[in-house]
Amino acid sequence: MAKLSLYPPSHSEHRLSREIVGEAERGSVKRIVTTLPSATEIVALLGMQNELVGITHECDYPPEVRSKPIVMRSVFDSSGMTSRAIDDAVLERVTKGSSVYEIDESLLRSLAPDLIITQELCEVCATPLREVSKTIAHLDPKPRILSLTPHNLEEVLEDVLRVGSASGKLDRAKIVVSGLQARVTKVRKKCNDSRIIRPGVFCLEWVDPVYCSGHWMPELVDYAGGREVLGKLGEPSTVVAWESVLEADPEVIFVTVCGYDVRRTLSEISTLTQKPGWSSLQAVRNGRVFVLDSPAFYSRSGPRLVDGLEVMGFLLHPELFPDYRPPKFAAYSFGENRFID
Repeated sequence: MAKLSLYPPSHSEHRLSREIVGEAERGSVKRIVTTLPSATEIVALLGMQNELVGITHECDYPPEVRSKPIVMRSVFDSSGMTSRAIDDAVLERVTKGSSVYEIDESLLRSLAPDLIITQELCEVCATPLREVSKTIAHLDPKPRILSLTPHNLEEVLEDVLRVGSASGKLDRAKIVVSGLQARVTKVRKKCNDSRIIRPGVFCLEWVDPVYCSGHWMPELVDYAGGREVLGKLGEPSTVVAWESVLEADPEVIFVTVCGYDVRRTLSEISTLTQKPGWSSLQAVRNGRVFVLDSPAFYSRSGPRLVDGLEVMGFLLHPELFPDYRPPKFAAYSFGENRFID
């Protein structure tokens, strides 16, 4: 297998090579269920929408998958809840050892999948592996489980290869990953020139309470020519004191609320703007606060993170991308009160 070119050789690369050899020998699959939106996107990108027989209620891309049977959904409806109410409800369930999602076992049994793609990364974002394992214990025959746990962009691209391997589409996956790598390299070359001034950036992943970024977000900022001032690469996002934001005084703020598109975020933006010191932040004073479509381009560990990287590169260094235009409704300038297109 060709080495992923974003990073030097690593233990994870050798692990992946062994897994691909083992999985590829099993051949193609005919019926796939995914329990997280990013896996659904990967399956579709590899041309296996017909094999995709079950998804979650959050799977909405590509739009064609919305007609698929919903195997997993949230135990509560968050559409009318504030970010504080959602955070409280999630913490209550997780503290009690309860899942935030539930699986329709009878539907899953009737779909008879031979491959289920799940995750172990975040208990909030999708049903953990142990929940899926408990459910399939009652299925006969038992499907294979592929668990995805990416912590950075390298591992997200590795997961595309793992899905391709497990489903008999490894050659297609290699082509897809090669294209994604080329786009990442293009942005990095433009934005990481030594002559480029790298602004301090704060990626805000939740508004109430305020969460800093984690996992791949600081990496995206770095590749786009910025410096994440509070987030931690490869680690979960965490609550951060507002005083820490004021002290860091970022030059650019990306509001990337997990699971929120731009309009949903704007409906709660007053939670931020009413905080003491908001108007004194240099990002606010200089009109460099951007609200981004998080589920489309940032909070899901899927291939559209590369689109998100391109959006960031353009917003941080527009002079380097004179012909680029962000996807429709992807980015909103809070200072100019308009979508950027």
